[in-house]
Amino acid sequence: MPTLILLRHGRSTANTGGVLAGWTPGVALDERGAAQAAALPARLRAVPLAAAVTSPLQRCQETLAPLLAARPELPSHTDERIGECHYGDWSGRKLAELHEEPLMAVVQQHPSAAAFPGGESVRAMQARALDAVRDWNERIEREHGPDAVYLMCTHGDIIKALVADALGLHLDLFQRIAVDPCSVTAIRHTRLRPYLARLGDTGDLADLAPSGQPPAEREGDAAVGGGAGAP
Repeated sequence: MPTLILLRHGRSTANTGGVLAGWTPGVALDERGAAQAAALPARLRAVPLAAAVTSPLQRCQETLAPLLAARPELPSHTDERIGECHYGDWSGRKLAELHEEPLMAVVQQHPSAAAFPGGESVRAMQARALDAVRDWNERIEREHGPDAVYLMCTHGDIIKALVADALGLHLDLFQRIAVDPCSVTAIRHTRLRPYLARLGDTGDLADLAPSGQPPAEREGDAAVGGGAGAP
């Protein structure tokens, strides 16, 4: 099955302002975020991409724009299922203020039980994102073959929830995962299980290109000790 590159959007005005943006319209990249996005084509130069899928939110669209400009032939799709968590009444509020809310402790310590007032639950967010990934895995493999690599530009909580699933972690542990703005996380999917190939990487990405190794070998267990030859 394909390799999925999960790209978090670049740093946004909400990130620097300490605001929980959610689906609030008009949240753009800040100057640093725009620079991060501009560097993305060079970071991914060696990686052949079959497609790019993005959240509909502005900060993701802006992050992906330089890559699409550099690769005009790259098919681009928008999927609402990888949009940010619907934070409901919390959207647009300062994080410092939200830390006073009793629900915040649940979000941090027991997120599988957390549902945002007027929004969605963390469980629902993870479920829709997983549905999107599984659907796109099937489509990319069908159209481009099992060695294809494709990219999703999405949000921090979405990526953390997908990583937790890939590692077999309970959703209550997903807050232990951190992904910086414009970082890359890569999950190699196989018939039997996914492998986390990269987490929150902000550097060179050349070794995410397909290696040409037969799929049957890639589906084996990881090397004991996590050696360099591990899938």
